[in-house]
Amino acid sequence: MTPTEVLREEHRVILRALAILGHATDSLAAGGALPDGWWEAIIEWLRAFADRNHHAKEERYLFPALARAGVPSEGGPVAVMLAEHVEGRGFIQAMAVGESARRVEAARGYIQLLRDHIDKENGVLFPLTDAVLEASALHALARAFEDVEVEQGRGASIEHAEAEVERLEATLG
Repeated sequence: MTPTEVLREEHRVILRALAILGHATDSLAAGGALPDGWWEAIIEWLRAFADRNHHAKEERYLFPALARAGVPSEGGPVAVMLAEHVEGRGFIQAMAVGESARRVEAARGYIQLLRDHIDKENGVLFPLTDAVLEASALHALARAFEDVEVEQGRGASIEHAEAEVERLEATLG
C-alpha cells in the first residue's frame, strides 16, 4: 500500500469507531448507561490508534515531507490539519473528565471535527501528497510509517485496531 492508502485505511477504521462513539453518546444523552469501562476503553483506543499512531505518521513524517516538496506548512492545508489535531486532543481530554453532559458535548464535537478532518485529508491533502511527492519520497514515507507501527507495537496495526473496534461495538450492544 502507498502511504496515502495506509492513511485512508486507518481513516476507515477511525470512522467506524466514531460511529460507535456516536451511538454511545446518543445513549448517554438519553440518560442511558454504558458498560463498565467502555467509555475509558474507547478514549484509550482513540488516543492510541487515532493519535499516537495515525496522527504521528502525519505530524512526524507526512507533513515534513510535504514541506520539503514545497507545500507551505503555514497558512495552508498542513497548518489546518495540525490545528485540528490539537483541537481533537482537547476534545479527547474533555471526554475523559467531568460530568456526563460535558463528556457528551465533547464527544459530539470530536466526532464532527474528525469526520470533517478526514474528509479534508482524503479529498485534498492525500491527492496533493500523491501529486507532489516523488517516488523516492513516497518510498521513504512508507518506511517511516512502518517504523511508527513497529515503535507503537501491535496496537498500531489496522487488524488489531479493527478487532478492538469490533470488541467495543459488541460490548456496547
